[in-house]
Amino acid sequence: MSNRLFQGVIHQMRDAIDRTIGVIDETSVIIACSELGRIGEVNDSITADVLAAPGTFVVNGYTYKSFGSRPRPEYAVFVSGSDPEASRYASLLAISLSSIKQYYDEKYDRSNFIKNVILDNILPGDIYLKARELRFNSDVSRVCMLIKITNKSDISAYDVIQNLFPDKSKDFIININETDIALVKEIRAGIEPKDLEKLAGSIVDTLSSEFYTHCVVGIGTIVVGIKDLARSFKEAQVALEVGKVFDTERAIVSYDNLGIARLIYQLPTTLCEMFLKEVFKRGSIESLDHETLFTIQRFFENNLNVSETSRKLFVHRNTLVYRLEKIKKITGLDLREFEDAIVFKVALMVKKYLSSNPVKF
Repeated sequence: MSNRLFQGVIHQMRDAIDRTIGVIDETSVIIACSELGRIGEVNDSITADVLAAPGTFVVNGYTYKSFGSRPRPEYAVFVSGSDPEASRYASLLAISLSSIKQYYDEKYDRSNFIKNVILDNILPGDIYLKARELRFNSDVSRVCMLIKITNKSDISAYDVIQNLFPDKSKDFIININETDIALVKEIRAGIEPKDLEKLAGSIVDTLSSEFYTHCVVGIGTIVVGIKDLARSFKEAQVALEVGKVFDTERAIVSYDNLGIARLIYQLPTTLCEMFLKEVFKRGSIESLDHETLFTIQRFFENNLNVSETSRKLFVHRNTLVYRLEKIKKITGLDLREFEDAIVFKVALMVKKYLSSNPVKF
C-alpha cells in the first residue's frame, strides 16, 4: 500500500519538480518514480548501510535522502542531480513522504487497530467498520497471549517475538508497556489448548535459552470475531495474575486451566475473610508451623494417601498420622476425610489470595 501512496505523491509532484524523482526501499528496489518504466529496477549501489547515512548523499549522479519510522530508515527519496537544489528537493520530498506515511500508518495500520481493540480503545460499533476498511478477516479464530518479561535484558524481546511470528497478515505482536507484549495469533481449526501451551513454551524457551530473558505467558481463550479479542486479552491478564497468586512456579498459565483459583480470585475479599473465620473457628491458620503446612501440601499432592505421603516425606507412617491428628485438634478438620480436605485446600488458597493483594482488571 505504501508503494501506491508514494507513487501518487510523486505523480503529482513531477510537474512541479522538473527532474526525475522517486523512492527506493531498503531492498534497493525503486517502488515509485516519475519515470514509470523505472519502477521495479534494482539499484545495488543503495544498501541498508547506505540508507542509514545521515542527511542527503549523492550516488551515481542522484541525490538521496532517507526516511522511515523504524530505528533504521526503510526508504529513501531520490532526485536527479547533485547540486544544492537537488538536495533541497530531496529533503522536502523526504519530509512530505514521511509525514504522509506516518498519517497513513496511524489511520490504517492493522497492528494499531488490533491494539485499540484488545485495549478497548475503540467503540464496538466502529470495530467492524474499521475491519472492513482494512480488509481484515473477521471470521477466523484467534487467541491472545500476554508475555510478561520478568528480568531486565539488553535484548529486545519484542524484536525476538516478531521474528518468531513473521506472518504480519495473520499474527500481530503488540508492545503494551516496558514489560508486557501481546501476541494475537490466528488459529486454524483443530488446535487444542495443549498446542497453545506448546507454542507458549517455545516462546519461553527461546527467550530463556538463547537470549537469557525470562518471561511468563498468560493464555486467553480462543475466540471467533474481532470484538471478542478484548475478552481473550483480559483473560490472559487474569491468567497471569491468578498464576502469580496461586502457582508462582509455572511460566505458562492458561485461563482454561485456572479451575477453582479463578473462582476464588473473583470473590470479594470480605466474603473470603468470612469464609476463613467460619472454617477456622477453633484455631487460626497462622497457628500451623511451616513443617505442618509442608506436610499438608505433600499430603494433598499424594491424593490423601497416608502411606505414599510418609514415604515421600521420609517419615514413619505413625509420625504422619500424629501430625494429621495434631492438625485436626487445632483446626477441627480431619484431612483424611475428603470433604474436610476440600474445605482446607480451598481455605489455604483463599488465605494465599488475601495475602497477595492482587490487581483486578
